[in-house]
Amino acid sequence: MNILMALSQREVTGAEVYATTVGDALTERGHNVFYVSDTLTKPHKGPFFSLRFNKRSVPRRFWHVGYLIYLIKKHKIQLVHAHSRASSWSCHVACKLTGTPMVTTVHGRQPVHRSRKKFHAMGNRALPVCEAIYTQLLEDLDVPPDTMTVSRNGISTDRYQWTDAPENTKKVISIIGRLSGPKGDLCFRLLDECLDLEKYDVKIVTGTQPTERFDRFKTKADFVGYVEDVPGMMAKSDLVIGAGRVAMESLLCGRPTFAIGEAISIGPVTEETIEHAMATNFGDIGPKDLDIDFSMIAQQIEQALSSPHCEKTVTEKVKDNYDLDNIVTQLEDIYQTVYVRTRRREIPVLMYHRFSDSEESRSDMAPYIDIAMFEKHLKLLKKLGFETLTFADIQKNGLISRLEEGKRYCMITVDDGFKDNLTLMLPLLKKYNFKAVVYAVTGIDYNKWDVEHPDTPEKRFDLMNPAELKELSDSGHVEIGGHTLTHPHLDRLPREKQHAEITENKNQLEELLGYPLVSFAYPYGDWNDDSQSLAKEAGYQFAVATNSGPLAFHEEPFLIRRIGIYPGTDVFGLFRKVIGNYLFRKVKDETYHG
Repeated sequence: MNILMALSQREVTGAEVYATTVGDALTERGHNVFYVSDTLTKPHKGPFFSLRFNKRSVPRRFWHVGYLIYLIKKHKIQLVHAHSRASSWSCHVACKLTGTPMVTTVHGRQPVHRSRKKFHAMGNRALPVCEAIYTQLLEDLDVPPDTMTVSRNGISTDRYQWTDAPENTKKVISIIGRLSGPKGDLCFRLLDECLDLEKYDVKIVTGTQPTERFDRFKTKADFVGYVEDVPGMMAKSDLVIGAGRVAMESLLCGRPTFAIGEAISIGPVTEETIEHAMATNFGDIGPKDLDIDFSMIAQQIEQALSSPHCEKTVTEKVKDNYDLDNIVTQLEDIYQTVYVRTRRREIPVLMYHRFSDSEESRSDMAPYIDIAMFEKHLKLLKKLGFETLTFADIQKNGLISRLEEGKRYCMITVDDGFKDNLTLMLPLLKKYNFKAVVYAVTGIDYNKWDVEHPDTPEKRFDLMNPAELKELSDSGHVEIGGHTLTHPHLDRLPREKQHAEITENKNQLEELLGYPLVSFAYPYGDWNDDSQSLAKEAGYQFAVATNSGPLAFHEEPFLIRRIGIYPGTDVFGLFRKVIGNYLFRKVKDETYHG
């Protein structure tokens, strides 16, 4: 995807570190990430555009919106990810005018006033970084809970290693954070009221130039300035004082950590305080404005210095909750949901069955399509610029790859595995350079389920034998998927019989084809909880249904909706089904308010 990160930074902050960290990880996954901000100090991959969001006069705001619209159109931005109030307001307006999906990571408590309640200006989804912010957005600003997702700061946890305790002759205490705003006030009070600057070697690590009020501490404390190697600095510290990312990174290094921010003091982070620390972003955000009791801090610092390390269980907790790879995977999922539901577009997954080239080969009741019409379908897809994906492609490149900018993807799926898939369909796939996924039944050699139907018996049509299935697979145009042994209604079978139908069919196909199957199709589109869990246990990565499942492809990979193709689906009928929001028009979704 083409993603625009929007910030309003004038100095290094946690928001900037967060945006560039996840942005670089997204870039490594193949996304194109752009940045727009007042300044951007942190090294990053991807183009940067300067825009002075902090100049907030009415003419300036119009300029901000206009420039953002220019960037969105010029760079074909598919989603905007804002990281501050100043940038989110302008982005919200620009995205509304261009129809661009937008999310906002909320890094701190929001101002509460009437206009803010009416105009949240956070796009389609708000991503509070901790539970305290989530609660404030819900209770103070009336942000609907179904438009919010807690998304924690992502950290490159492998960059931070547990380190041996330093052998300092004088205990080193490092205060890490900016010196402006409330954090600057906090640092001043720590130096003035809480820390014995004669007893400890106190270092202030910051990207902010100290103001005059800090002058009287400069002979007693070391104002280090900006440090690129933060882990190295932490490794030399007997105690790290900070909030947000600073505290998390310190704990990953195994350092004793005192979490205190502009809202609340957690004190030493231990097994007893880690949940509270996480819920408040390690002291950065409280449930409301709180007064910190500075009289207790000196004693608590002594307590924190008594141990050479933090507890390993605390470090593991931070790894589990803030691992960058997990956070970026969550973000990709959120991006997909917001993009698909805002644009009301999803890649069409077409469902075919049999192909006919004569009167005798037409079904009486079961779905089929004339091969001449199928060729017209392929011509239309080619004319509209569609390329075909298989589930092996999705597995290799990730679900979000289907939304690649400048591409128009669809999937052709074909149920049951009839002989005409080889004799009639494959030549046309080769002709138009398309791919398909064929779901094969292996326990019977003809459409017994239709022939023996009690109410609407069908003519007999043969399924492919193993050699034909192998030939189809070896063509390079067809991926084979599982479809059970005998094509039963799975939801009518006990679990053990479902297990046999699903796993034995998969084993037979994998032994024949020599590669693991990626996807499975529920016969008739019928399933229950056992069907889903058994497909997962069998090792499938995806499963397709028919008219059930969420409208967004990625939201339940074992209930992917498909668009049925029937004898009456002519070229115009197919056009209606693939051109845009067919499923969204067909199925009214009441659960999303983006």
